[in-house]
Amino acid sequence: MSLRRAGRLSAMMLAALLMVACGQVYRPVVIPCSAGGVPGCPPEPAPTPASFHAVFGISTNLPNAPGGAFQIDVGGDSIIAETPTSDQSAPNLGANPTYAAVLPNDTRLFVASAGSVEGLVDAVSYVAPAFQSTIATGFGPVANVNLPYQSSSITAISESGNLVTATLSAALSTMSNPAGYTVVITNVIIPNCLLPACNPNAYDGAFPLVSNNGTTITYSNPNTGLALGGLGGTATFPPQPVFLASSQNTAMYVANYNTNSIFAINTTANTVSNTATYPAVGVHPVSLAELPNGLKLYSANEGDNTVSSLTVQALTPNVVTVPAGVTLTNPVWVVARGDSQKVYVLTEGSATAQGELLTIDTATDTINPNPLPVGSGANFLYFDLYLNRLYVVNPATSMVYVFSDTGGANDTPVQLAAISFGLGSAPCPTGPSACVPTSVTSLTDGSRFYVASYQLATSCPDPFIGAASSCIIPGLTVFDAPSILPKITPALTLLTYPPFAADVATNQYQYGVPQVGSCASPVLPAVYAPGDTRFRVFTTSSEDASHVYVSMCDAGAIADINTTDANVNGIGGGTTPADSLVTDLSTAVGVCTQISCSTAATITAFSITNNVVTFQGANQFAAGQQITISGLSTGSYLNNLNLTVLGTGLTSSQFECDFTYSNVSLTSDSGTAVPLPPLQTPILLLTGQ
Repeated sequence: MSLRRAGRLSAMMLAALLMVACGQVYRPVVIPCSAGGVPGCPPEPAPTPASFHAVFGISTNLPNAPGGAFQIDVGGDSIIAETPTSDQSAPNLGANPTYAAVLPNDTRLFVASAGSVEGLVDAVSYVAPAFQSTIATGFGPVANVNLPYQSSSITAISESGNLVTATLSAALSTMSNPAGYTVVITNVIIPNCLLPACNPNAYDGAFPLVSNNGTTITYSNPNTGLALGGLGGTATFPPQPVFLASSQNTAMYVANYNTNSIFAINTTANTVSNTATYPAVGVHPVSLAELPNGLKLYSANEGDNTVSSLTVQALTPNVVTVPAGVTLTNPVWVVARGDSQKVYVLTEGSATAQGELLTIDTATDTINPNPLPVGSGANFLYFDLYLNRLYVVNPATSMVYVFSDTGGANDTPVQLAAISFGLGSAPCPTGPSACVPTSVTSLTDGSRFYVASYQLATSCPDPFIGAASSCIIPGLTVFDAPSILPKITPALTLLTYPPFAADVATNQYQYGVPQVGSCASPVLPAVYAPGDTRFRVFTTSSEDASHVYVSMCDAGAIADINTTDANVNGIGGGTTPADSLVTDLSTAVGVCTQISCSTAATITAFSITNNVVTFQGANQFAAGQQITISGLSTGSYLNNLNLTVLGTGLTSSQFECDFTYSNVSLTSDSGTAVPLPPLQTPILLLTGQ
């Protein structure tokens, strides 16, 4: 063998080793026909190898059922890990997830669940993410951190009207104003109480506290006429964890809404190692930010209009100086600048006060005396580390504000743009209503930023839902970062076929989804509480800037947008441009107790006209609900299909679904349509490594 040939072989082997070392693992990519597709599905670009990157998310379930966490493999366009939700014997997340955070080294995902809203146990859970592999490894087992609770035995309990009075064996923490706090009552026995005439658990649940005098508390219970002489039970003052944050791998910090406290979790021992309480922490903390240098932790406290500063090592308080004339009205979000020298606080304002963007000098913990107005109702603040920008989202006024994080007096932000999402604006030129912006993300290459929004239609224009129903139309607007102008208008449609409905023959695709009540977010003058959904739609980008994701609460799905051109590597001959919807990733199956979820329909006949199949059969289905067909003989080709009920033609005796097939006249047949459980509702996404 010649030296030249040997050198070439050595170079090839070295290149191969470098590819493996850099994590170039090939994974299959799922690319269904998108909303712009045609019958037969045109050729799509072949997938290309990519380094392993992850995006995490959480979703909610029924109030009395565990929520879910999931992990998206960016290169594979797929969900590769989910926490258990249906197997109650397996460890799972708590009910009512509120927020999540991942350690900087991606070794653990933490989820806060304020389950006490429904009388369930609060929890901070954690899992080990799926690691890089050619096969899905899934999450590690779910585990919970033991949280400190205040509890006391009940020695006597009685009701007068809606007011319950409980006498306790030991005092709970006394608040000067108990309004806005929650108490959880469990295991109270009502003598001689049997269903259905008497509910033996009527005293139990989570209730708003009315008064707290140490060993005597009163609370409001919607159950009236409760039997006297309740025996035993426990009263608990739960923490209600609502936010998580950390800039270090050895600790995770938890904001507790109900106990006005912050827990420090040692991530080595997975225990609460320290606690800061009121007055070191203000009333009802709802957002946290730790400085990147790990020296201070800041808390936005909605209940008493304050911001707290804590020294991380001991969680001891620092004095925050508020200049004369500056009022923090409902502080709702806080972020830290990359150099740890500034912290930015967003206030929501009120019906009579503007929301504002404020700057804190972290060296002195002094708030700058010149806040920047952002309108009443602003509730989300995003910091772009790569362009050194701040984005403020105000869903109440349909506005997004863009600020440079420096340039003003005393190193304060300067407004670069105020972008309207009102109906008729460039980002929202058409539609049934104004676009409601909810969140912002940006690419790490500094080229673009994205605004997730939705439109609310009381009479849905989407024919797959029908004008008789209301619906949500989710969207994503792409902006050129240097010019701060939209690159694509109107907003991108975020539903793909499948899993959503389509009439391929006429090139019509579903773009709206029925409203889910639990997905509605509070609007001014309401402020956030643990039972609320903060983000009806939420967006984040991958670390490698190759994808942007949008969680759609009402749709039970996450839209996956490819931000790179299909021809970037010259592979596959694809024509898909950058910022194109690839697919919708469905969340885990949830729990449903509605009649339409548990009652199957007996099919007596069917017909097919213009790719719509009409089934005859008594039903209680709802528009947008998914069903599976079985038992048909003449129409056996329909068996085992999952179809979506259309709003058109839906009555108590018939229902319609899209189905591409030749026309069939009304034909008698016997079969069953069984409703499928609804999907969980995704509410938050996080960028992993």
